[in-house]
Amino acid sequence: TDMPVGENPSLWTNNSGLVGIMQRNFEDMWHASVNWTEVKPDPSEKLKRFVSQLRPAEHAIFVYNFLETKYNVLFNYIKCGLENGEAAIYVCSEEDPNQIKEAMKRLGIEVEEYKKTGALSILNYNDVYIMDGKFSIQHTVSSWEKFYRETLAKGFKGLRVTGETTWFFKHGLTRELVEYEKALHRVFDIPMVAICAYNANVLTKTKDAINVYSELVNAHGTVIFTGTDKRLGRIELRKA
Repeated sequence: TDMPVGENPSLWTNNSGLVGIMQRNFEDMWHASVNWTEVKPDPSEKLKRFVSQLRPAEHAIFVYNFLETKYNVLFNYIKCGLENGEAAIYVCSEEDPNQIKEAMKRLGIEVEEYKKTGALSILNYNDVYIMDGKFSIQHTVSSWEKFYRETLAKGFKGLRVTGETTWFFKHGLTRELVEYEKALHRVFDIPMVAICAYNANVLTKTKDAINVYSELVNAHGTVIFTGTDKRLGRIELRKA
């Protein structure tokens, strides 16, 4: 119809001028469009928002399927604290300190600078969990208390820690690990943030894996879910 548009609410028209305008507008949108499967959120930005939710005295369990997922979550968690004036400790057991250091550098963390100021420590599990050749719950908890006091004495705002747990399983210390996590959670009045990192491929191979996992979840106040997406398209934080 040639009736003015303002007087005609119909979406149908044979007005050649209007048809031409709508056609050109559609073609512009078509050429500017992208495949929806290629539109994915930036995992680093999503993680920055996510890790900012963690608060002092929060004790979280994080189970991952891929090294890339471990790096994305734990390194952004560490980086967030460092940029906020906090100190951070990363305890290795799945990889050695040099491997973790190089992986942190690839993420953009100024590892050497933070180590010089005492803000960042990358330790082997022997440096924290082992005393006189044996694992000791009391020694380990005391070590965290000592680290926290030293952090405040150096003038940092707080302390963030994370520890890989693979070595417990490799040395047949699954029950000791569960008891340590329970003890740590009971006395976790140290106002630092902690994420205990579990490789799902190791955890699922342990004896009675389902019950062990259930006990571990109950021994933490917070559970971090990432699904099986390396890019962390879905990430959740839940209270245990």
